[in-house]
Parts: sequence; structure tokens; C-alpha cells
Amino acid sequence: MKSLLTPILLAAAVCIHAAEPLELKLWPDGPPGQMLPHSKATEDFIRTKAGKSTITDIHEPTITVYRPEKPNGTSVIVAPGGGYVFLSAIHEGSQVCEWLNTLGVTGILLKYRTPTRDEAAPHEKPVADAAQAIALVRSHSKEWNLDPSRVGLLGFSAGGNLLAHIACDRATKTELPNFGIMIYGGGFVDYKDPTKLKDGFTVPQDAPPMFLACAHDDGQNPTAATVLYLEYKKLGIPCELHLFTKGGHGFGMRDNKQPINAWPQRCAEWMEAMHFSLSEKQLGQEISQLDQQLTQKMKEAIRLAGIDDDMNDKKLADLAKQLEDARRLGQMAEVAKTQKRHDELAKEMKQREKGHPPLGQNQMEELGRLKKKKLELEAQREMLLRQQAAGKQP
Repeated sequence: MKSLLTPILLAAAVCIHAAEPLELKLWPDGPPGQMLPHSKATEDFIRTKAGKSTITDIHEPTITVYRPEKPNGTSVIVAPGGGYVFLSAIHEGSQVCEWLNTLGVTGILLKYRTPTRDEAAPHEKPVADAAQAIALVRSHSKEWNLDPSRVGLLGFSAGGNLLAHIACDRATKTELPNFGIMIYGGGFVDYKDPTKLKDGFTVPQDAPPMFLACAHDDGQNPTAATVLYLEYKKLGIPCELHLFTKGGHGFGMRDNKQPINAWPQRCAEWMEAMHFSLSEKQLGQEISQLDQQLTQKMKEAIRLAGIDDDMNDKKLADLAKQLEDARRLGQMAEVAKTQKRHDELAKEMKQREKGHPPLGQNQMEELGRLKKKKLELEAQREMLLRQQAAGKQP
């Protein structure tokens, strides 16, 4: 691997945690396939586009695991961009992992094979590396105190294109992330008509939920994000799209004072809302809300069941007055009829004082559903607390 990082930037990129990040090879026996030599166009691209914080010539792909102080069991594999020529490994890589750590999420930097720009399918080898990374994380989930059903993939630019291919347009069965986060990704729409997907690119029914963020002034990428969102919408797959007025391309975690810099906050909110990333505060709020719903539903069920003391007291008083009037007027048939209704209502009210009547089937099912959801959230909170207490570094 040829590094274009300066020693100063390398030092700045080191994550300050209780333990150093752990780096693992994706393919201990060597990755499948052969890397092509650089073309002149690729050499020119590297010379003119690569910066001091980029790396290239990655023939031995790796993952680097950044563990938070209080892990919540969620992990996100981060795929930097770089046009399948190099990787922007700091502001689209290690800094992203550090931000994820502040959420309790284990950040995992993926250094996939590059350059692959000259190949017929530039995404093919990077997609294979990403799938291997997902499999590797899941195989270490117990050791690293992670939930194997909450492994996400976050891709910038070319990394976003990689995400689109592994999540949607997969030629063969592959290891899928449980959710995806695409930041200014593209390259999967038709070049001549960017309102359509490329020929052969499809979104399957089992595509993972997706978060999409892009700036309006980023070429065709906002159109690509919108087209992908609409495909998700057609299939009823959870997806959230954010298009910001300004921000351009390639900002990553940099704060360039543009609207797009709000994407990390929006992304964190989405992960919480989808329960991909959990916090004790969030779970506590949801449990409290469910308690309120259960109380309200029980009151409503009681009301629908006819247990309304004030209303029944009024009915009883009205019947007593009707009974008195009927007796005064000598209407004996009306007296008998009203007396019967009065006695029946009084008896019913007395019986109800001893206990509520059985609820209807729909009411029972709704209350059962809310109680089950509450128990699930309480179990999730308990698991989260255990994970945070364990907090073992891999």
C-alpha cells in the first residue's frame, strides 16, 4: 500500500481511546483476482487529484476497528471515496469512525482495494472487500460485544457507489449490511437520462434500509439520490433522503460552514429512530411513551366498555324521576316498565363495581401489542447496559 499521508496528518488521524484501533487483513491468504497495472489516465488522476490525506495502491485490503468507550452493540463499516483510484482515509475515514464512537457505535474503517478504475467493473473488487468485511465483523461479533443484526455500511462518493452495488445491484449472493448510509454517492443512474437507473441496475425487495444525504450543487449526485429514494419508496423499504442547498462534494467530516454539514446529526437521529443505534436515554423515553399509551388505551377501553360512572348515575337519576312521575299520575304500566329498567341498571352498576367486564378482542390485541413492545424495549435497554458495562476492547 502506498501512502500519501504526511507524518503530521497521520499523527492527527490517530484515534485517542483507551486502546489502539485494531487492524485486520480481510483476506489472510490473499484477496481473489489480480490488480491491473496503472494506466496513464489513472496515474494522471492520482497526480492531479490525490491529496496529502489520501492513500492508494491497496492490494491487501484491511479493516481497522475503532471502539467507543461505551459500545451500544451497533457497528458501521466506513468506505471512503476517491473515484476507485485512492481513498480519502481521514475526513471520509478515521474521523468518521471517531464521530461514530461518540454515538456509542463501533466504527470500522474499510481500506478496500484500489485503484480499480481501469477495470471493466471498477466496483467489483471493492464490493467483494466490503462483503468480506461484513462477514468478518459478524464472525467477531461476540468477541467484540457487537450485535450481528446491526452492522451498517457507510459510503462516501465511490464508497457510496460501492454501497449501492452491494445493497441493490448484486450479481451474486453476498453478505448484506443491515442498513446503509450513502453520503454524496452516485454513478448508478443513466448518463444520458439521470432520472433513470442504469440498465441492469435494480433495487431488490430485500435491499437494506438506507439513509441518503447530498448537496444540491453536487452535479448529478442529488438526482441519483432522489431516483434511488423513489425506487425504495415504490417497494416500501425504509429510506430517508436529505438534500441540502449548498455543500458541494467531498467534504466528509469537514465543517465548511455549509448547510450540508448538518448531515451527521440527521444521520444519528435516523439511526436512533430506526433502532440501529441505541441509547439509554432514547429507550427510556420510548418506554415512558408506551406507559402513557397503555394508560390512555386502558381508559379508552373502559369507556368503550360502558364503564362511565357519571353517565350511569345520571341515567339512574333520570329513571328515578320518571318512576316518581308515573306513580304520581297513576300510570301503573309505565311504573312497572320504568322500575324494571331502574333495577336492571342499578344491578349492572353494582356488578361493575366488583370488577371491569372483559374487553373486546381488538382492545385486548392492542393492549397486548403495547405491552409486548414495552417488554422488548426494556430488554433492549438491559442488553445495552450490559454491553456498556462490558466495554471490552477487541
